[in-house]
Amino acid sequence: MEAKKNFVLSIVLAIMLILVAVPMAGCDMKFVPSAADQKTLKDLPAQFLELSEAWQKIQANYVEKGKLDPGKMAQGAIRGMVEAVGDPYTEYYSPQSYASTMIEYTGLYQGIGAYIGKKDKQIVIIAPMPGSPAETAGIKSGDMILKIDGLSTEQLNTDEASQKIRGQAGTKVVLTLYRQGDKEPFEVSVTRNEIRVDSVKSEMRGDLAYIRIQQFLVPTIGDFKKALQDSFDKGAKGLILDLRDNPGGLLDQAIDVSSQFLVRGIVVKIVDKDGMESVQKVKPGGIAKDIPVIILVNGGSASASEIVAGALQDNERAKLAGQQTFGKASVQNIIKLDDGSAIKITIAHYYTPNGTLISGTGLTPDYKSDLKGDELVKWAEDYLHKVIANQPVPATVNEAPAQPLAMPAK
Repeated sequence: MEAKKNFVLSIVLAIMLILVAVPMAGCDMKFVPSAADQKTLKDLPAQFLELSEAWQKIQANYVEKGKLDPGKMAQGAIRGMVEAVGDPYTEYYSPQSYASTMIEYTGLYQGIGAYIGKKDKQIVIIAPMPGSPAETAGIKSGDMILKIDGLSTEQLNTDEASQKIRGQAGTKVVLTLYRQGDKEPFEVSVTRNEIRVDSVKSEMRGDLAYIRIQQFLVPTIGDFKKALQDSFDKGAKGLILDLRDNPGGLLDQAIDVSSQFLVRGIVVKIVDKDGMESVQKVKPGGIAKDIPVIILVNGGSASASEIVAGALQDNERAKLAGQQTFGKASVQNIIKLDDGSAIKITIAHYYTPNGTLISGTGLTPDYKSDLKGDELVKWAEDYLHKVIANQPVPATVNEAPAQPLAMPAK
């Protein structure tokens, strides 16, 4: 029994020695077990001895022993362990999917152009990208993906589903979808293409700036500050920040974007596994601390976009208009393994500055509205013009003006 235990411990220790952590800040570090880590290894649950026993039994009894691939089987064991955690955002990445995920954060990949997530144990479309093959095919935020090329998604995590949906530009993928309100599922055939994500898009609408952040990627803050400055140079008196169908992305980018609007205060509170709270404060040097702002959100606004929206809402710097947001209030870290695979682990929950946990519920807009597309943007234009002129603003999107709204800079 002791020999078996030592065998398992040696395997686990070897795995830990080749871990490379990829922190949220983007710096790489080599993981070396400390004395405390070594003690943790010795305190390994007894159930893990069965992992060694299972491998020995397969090796001793499988009819085609020569075809056994220890590397592939180890990956399968890790995948099963990760899935058993039961958290939709804690996932195992194969070497291929890890590489493609890292490339995706730069804003370029091949697929259908749709962000997916998991809600109520179901793979769902968080949002199709504007102008993407997914949007052209009629796929909408909230659509449930039941099958991919005839394969049920019931046992797939989001990474596995994503890998099956992605593929060579010009090839097709058939999705079986269910849309709330429909009686039956339906199939959509989508031709994959090269997807280039322009994180930030902007334009002037009269004397107002309209800036849309599609996802929080590596270049987001640089592109966003440039868009802000360009709008100021063109005389913008107010800003519409469109975060609709923005599935999130990098935490540091969300903090940087929020800090452009705030003088001081808290952007987000993060609570780790030990209940320790860390406060991410406003970074100095923001260039949009005084301009009136309205933020547009919907059910496709998730994660990092909810951090920005929640920070500006709680700090009374901006109002939200649109629909209830997605409700993803967790922080993940990606730990790369030596074989090129990786584990994405939920390491903390985040709370808005006022201490609200929005997991599963999302942010509630100050102005709830079912207006879509440009209709909501036009409403936002009217709203900002009233704020700028210090005129009464509407109590709701569809009601007559009520009383003047102060837009203090925080």
